[in-house]
Amino acid sequence: MATSTGLVLCFFLFFFLLPLSLNAATFQIVNRCSFTVWAAWATTGPRAGGGNQLNPGQSWTININGGSTGGRIWARTGCSFDGSGRGRCQTGDCGGVLQCQGYGSPPNTLGEFSLNQWQNLDFFDISNIDGYNVGLDFSPTTGGCGGVRCAADIVGQCPAELRTAGGCNNACTVFRTDQYCCNSGNCGPTDYSRFFKARCPKAYSYPKDDTTSTFTCPGGSNYRATFCP
Repeated sequence: MATSTGLVLCFFLFFFLLPLSLNAATFQIVNRCSFTVWAAWATTGPRAGGGNQLNPGQSWTININGGSTGGRIWARTGCSFDGSGRGRCQTGDCGGVLQCQGYGSPPNTLGEFSLNQWQNLDFFDISNIDGYNVGLDFSPTTGGCGGVRCAADIVGQCPAELRTAGGCNNACTVFRTDQYCCNSGNCGPTDYSRFFKARCPKAYSYPKDDTTSTFTCPGGSNYRATFCP
């Protein structure tokens, strides 16, 4: 009888405490740009997302469940939506809807995260693999961890062949070759990735740019994403 009771108690504690081990994270998204952006976020596991118009100086706070195997936060620019939340954006558009349920289209500067992963760590980064549209600071607000920033004049200095309205494309978007897209998983830096890396040394410039571009913080940390820091 005592053994049976102990097993019941163990199972109860397991299922009661399990959600606590997958800590949700709070993300504050701040627009310090001199223009309106349409903030967006999306995750792939479990799939979720959303969007919100942020005028200069406004902020938006979201909560994302722990255990997210992949997620992004980004700014959309040049958007126009009707009363039903349908429309288009010049950069970062996510299928023509205000409330994103999937990732945006290039060019967009990405704040990426995976929560409560190996050794209960959060992994986060800024990526220019999908190009660049606005500057971004992506930093933990708890956990005692440093953040990462990419806020150079990439749009103004963008190579002519990568230029597009409202942003600077990554080479993969323009040329679609394995050299730039790394579809085979075997690729190295190029002159185009070095352009981004020289201006944002801590941000991803191509898919294999892990050693200088991935950061960690204890699971359960909270974060702030600031556009045009």
